[in-house]
Order: sequence, then C-alpha cells, then structure tokens
Amino acid sequence: MRRILVVDDDRHVRLAIAAWLKACGFRVAVADGSADGLAALADSSFDLMIVDILMPRMHGFESIRLFHQRAPTVPLIAISGYAFAGAEADDRACLKLALGLGATRCLRKPFRPSTLLRLIDECLSEAEPHRRHAAALSAVASGVSERTDAILSNAERINTG
Repeated sequence: MRRILVVDDDRHVRLAIAAWLKACGFRVAVADGSADGLAALADSSFDLMIVDILMPRMHGFESIRLFHQRAPTVPLIAISGYAFAGAEADDRACLKLALGLGATRCLRKPFRPSTLLRLIDECLSEAEPHRRHAAALSAVASGVSERTDAILSNAERINTG
C-alpha cells in the first residue's frame, strides 16, 4: 500500500485530501505545516508528497525546496490556491519556479479528486522504474558488504592463526 504525506496549513483541504486518498486505498499521513511535515518525513518514508506552496512561517516557495531537499527521490505534487491564481503569464512563471525547485507536478486549488488522483498515478508510475533500480542497487550493495565482511573475517583469521 502506497504511503502519501499531505502537508497543508488549511485543515479542510488537508482532511479532504486525506479522506479521498484513504478511500482510494492509500495510507496517508497529514501535517499542518512545514515543520510537522518535515518531522513526519524524518520519521517515515513516503512514496509521494503533496505539499502546499504558501504556508505560514515559510517564504514563498521555500516549502517545495525544503521537502525536495529532504527526499529528492520522492515525487512531490505542489498545490496552491494563490501561487497559480494570477494572470496566465504569472501562472507559467510560478509553475516553472515550483518545478525548478523540485516539484514533480503542480496543481491549483480548488481541484477535483479525479485530477489529483490522475497526477498521483502519473507520479507513481514515473517513479516506479527508479524505485526498482534503487532496490536493486541496495541489494547489490548489501551483498557486496556481506562478502567484504566475510573476506575481512577470513583475512583476520589467517593473520592471527
């Protein structure tokens, strides 16, 4: 079951997203701001993050940069009711900035659950080959480490024996 972290200072948005995702079979953790979200990220691993762009005690797009920095391989959907609400030209500039800071996708509030679910599916599908590759590398590294330990142990026995 996929784990998703939802970070938004708006309680209603946060709870609505969590309810939609739980109904679709996801395991969901929620945080009411960047500090709580970063703490949740430090305590658990997630398959995807949904992060509000503009939150209290954050400067503009800082939340996107911080979350991407902490979990660079986890897809991040940036959401905002304000950052993308300006003139069409401003929307493109905000979108470009969010993507440049690490967002995988951006979504303007309010949005339909079906739109969010489509973006989640896209992000998870795109991340899957990377996830399998990382798991394979981890298995190889573990095997190399075990083999190296065995070689070193044998070398110690030879030297002391």
